Amino acid sequence: MRVYNFSAGPGMLPLEVLERVRKGLTDYNGTGMSVMEMSHRSKPYEEINDRAHALLRELMDIPSDYDILFVQGGATNQFSAVPLNIGTVNGKADYVITGNFAKNAYKEGANLIDAKVAATSEDENFTYIPELTPDMFRKDADYVHICYNNTIFGTRYTKAPDTAGIPLVADMSSMILSQKVNVRDFALIYAGAQKNIGPAGVTVVIVKHELTERAAQKCPVMLRYDNQVKNKSLYNTPPCFSTYVVMEVLQYLKDNGGIDAIQKINEKKAAKLYDYIDGSDYYKNSVRREFRSLMNVPFVCPTKELDDKFVKQAAEKGLVSLKGHRLVGGMRASIYNAMPQEGVDALISFMDDFRSHNK
Repeated sequence: MRVYNFSAGPGMLPLEVLERVRKGLTDYNGTGMSVMEMSHRSKPYEEINDRAHALLRELMDIPSDYDILFVQGGATNQFSAVPLNIGTVNGKADYVITGNFAKNAYKEGANLIDAKVAATSEDENFTYIPELTPDMFRKDADYVHICYNNTIFGTRYTKAPDTAGIPLVADMSSMILSQKVNVRDFALIYAGAQKNIGPAGVTVVIVKHELTERAAQKCPVMLRYDNQVKNKSLYNTPPCFSTYVVMEVLQYLKDNGGIDAIQKINEKKAAKLYDYIDGSDYYKNSVRREFRSLMNVPFVCPTKELDDKFVKQAAEKGLVSLKGHRLVGGMRASIYNAMPQEGVDALISFMDDFRSHNK
């Protein structure tokens, strides 16, 4: 029996995609071998790689002057790659700290260039997004970095901040493909795949082409965007199987109405769960309503003991990976693209039953 997996990552994948992958696991498309065995220099894999790039460009309406890279190392590797590739004109970058991953990106940036905290919401335990205005950023900064959705704390930006022309970099790991964004609002977008795009092992980078031409001399060869662009993300052996599954997920998303359709579903799922929490005198979500994430919904019971009991009993009912991050506690329901409405309904039903038996 498959469970409803509320993990913050790796997250659920569409069952239809998993079935398609399973069908071709030992013989992909008549090649007589699995994608896991396939040379990344072979024509069948080049077609997979090209198709994945093309589908992502189509789904996100990525302009032609932006490059798409599929790289390794997770979003965390981009904490280093970004300053080493584009923080090289004045050696300065401004960071907005709205959660743990934004803070980690800043710390790594500060190891490599002159990084400054332009704004933070740490004063209220990251339960809101600070108001940002152009005068908060240094005019000679090479870029401004934000984390668009904060997985641990359950907050999100509702629009891209105005940086007055300073290139804007966004970590979109936990919300990419879940809602429409105007790629032109950003100079660089990066995202680990294991939440909405596919399995762990591959990271997407979408970068304005002109920014790929200013890497620092000391930038390691595997982190250089220009090197990855020139080699179509195939400089060395890539995570072939992960990229293949990404291709299948992107095709599935296209076949089911694209980002417009999935955004409507995501908004409906999130609204239903938040409405239940807000209408309860038992559960609580501390995030300011206007900044609540569509993807990650943290909540708590009246006591920690009840939180622990909730997580244990939910798992017994097939609602797994609901334990909140240690920095927040309680529970966290990650309701990424692949989480069906039925999963959210099952969670709400369990929450109601749990409350009635544990008042």
